[in-house]
Amino acid sequence: MTALSLMMYLVLACTCGFAFLNGFRDASNSVAAAVRTRALTPTYAVLVASFFTFVGTMLSTSFGVYLISAVELNVPDGTPGLTLLLAALLAAGAWGILCWWRGLPISSTHALISALAGASGASAFLGDDGVHDSLRMLFGGVLLPLVFTPLVAFAFSYLLVVPATWLVRHSSAADVNGVSRAGQAVAACAVALGHGIQDGQRTGAMLTLTLVTAHAAQPGSIMLGTQLLGATFLSAGVLFGGWRIAHTIAYRLVSLDPLRGMIAQSVSATMLFLGAMVFHLPLSTTQAVTSSIVGAGANQRFESVIWRNVNRVLRHWVATPVVCALLAGVLLLAMHPLLG
Repeated sequence: MTALSLMMYLVLACTCGFAFLNGFRDASNSVAAAVRTRALTPTYAVLVASFFTFVGTMLSTSFGVYLISAVELNVPDGTPGLTLLLAALLAAGAWGILCWWRGLPISSTHALISALAGASGASAFLGDDGVHDSLRMLFGGVLLPLVFTPLVAFAFSYLLVVPATWLVRHSSAADVNGVSRAGQAVAACAVALGHGIQDGQRTGAMLTLTLVTAHAAQPGSIMLGTQLLGATFLSAGVLFGGWRIAHTIAYRLVSLDPLRGMIAQSVSATMLFLGAMVFHLPLSTTQAVTSSIVGAGANQRFESVIWRNVNRVLRHWVATPVVCALLAGVLLLAMHPLLG
């Protein structure tokens, strides 16, 4: 087995590991609020989230969500390109593990794109080819959604509480909670499906990109095997997902009733579907869900949002592009003498 083949298998393994970590961390996105309001039991919530994440991943190639497809042919061929991908995956994965350990929901998408941009900059500094248009990828895939997604999710969730509470003003609390829990259970499945469509496409793209860089696949090819592999690891991560981040989203940011929980998850699911099918943009599931929950919870007569914890999460969202880009650049510089 050649050194290039060994490097290819190493990057493929790290990509699968990153997909598992992505699902492990993001399981809370679709189930936290539903479990908090008792719309779903924890066991059933994780099972349906894993199933719909798998289905969404297998459907994701139909929507062409932009992340890597526009730049996949510009990654350097051979070992330099694989080294760049490896540094990006390790940097994004390390930041994701740290934030998970601290119970902080951050975007795996933003971490990966920022790490690719940082590794590309370090590669160019060493005189090698980097990912062309990496700055455009960083702006369109991280900076613009970082501003757009939280604001839109918060605003729509906040505003939709008004007509929703007006429509149920003559209903009993038991009836409202019962219908809202049923609606929230459906919305949780929709969020899991949207998560698979969004993040699953990027997992499959990274696997395909690795094979193309190692000359093991043709550029532009979409292989069922890579998509199935990515779907398996992403959904397995959801199935075994931890509850640190779920506890933060469900209990440490805002107090929610079932009606507001249904509104929040409906808004976030709609954003994920529109981002994939209409705008073809890589939206962060974490940011959409978290911002929607805070927005819906903020529109109550009593103060329900713990802004201290919300601000802590926001600071880590802003820090993610900087930390991941710098860490990936440092890792590439460190690995270059060994693998370059």
